[in-house]
Amino acid sequence: MKLLSNIDKFGTLGLFLTAIFSPCCFPLFAFGASALGLGSFELFGGWTMWVFQIMAVISIIGLYVSYRSHKNIMPTIISVISGGLIIFSYNFYDSDHWTILLYIGMFGLLFATGLNYYINKKHMTCKTCTTYNGKTVELNSTLTCPNCGHKKEEIMPTDACVYFYECEKCKSVLKPLKGDCCVYCSYGSEKCPPIQAGDKCC
Repeated sequence: MKLLSNIDKFGTLGLFLTAIFSPCCFPLFAFGASALGLGSFELFGGWTMWVFQIMAVISIIGLYVSYRSHKNIMPTIISVISGGLIIFSYNFYDSDHWTILLYIGMFGLLFATGLNYYINKKHMTCKTCTTYNGKTVELNSTLTCPNCGHKKEEIMPTDACVYFYECEKCKSVLKPLKGDCCVYCSYGSEKCPPIQAGDKCC
């Protein structure tokens, strides 16, 4: 869970490190790299373009994962547009000014990552999130009955596993599927807090 919650930061950091340590491909960072004696250094050689685009995609995936948990759509929208600019400028924009789009996409992803962090950590817009064993988890989960399809939002407990759950519509008693520890892991939109935190369930 900790890795997933930080994957957008990993992708954006990787994006900028790739650019900084490849000054031949990214003139904007050439001055700083030259000051460090890396003026002709190429971190990934001929793979720079692909590594750069992969890092952009990782950043977008991380922001989407964050959206799934915190429901803040704006950083994800910005990241998709920014990542699209990067991929478009590299692969489809046949112009001497293609690097302008590239830099806009880079700094757009940086902005999206910063905005996402600010919203989630400073404003805590996720009203149903809590801290479990030092990690942020989502307590709200929508249970879907496999028999009748009825859906109901429930707040998951952090101190117990829910092994049985009665559907309020068809009255079926749900039990976890094989390999799952509770009904939320089997039928919920979110796994139970221990699993989200990367721990073993009760």
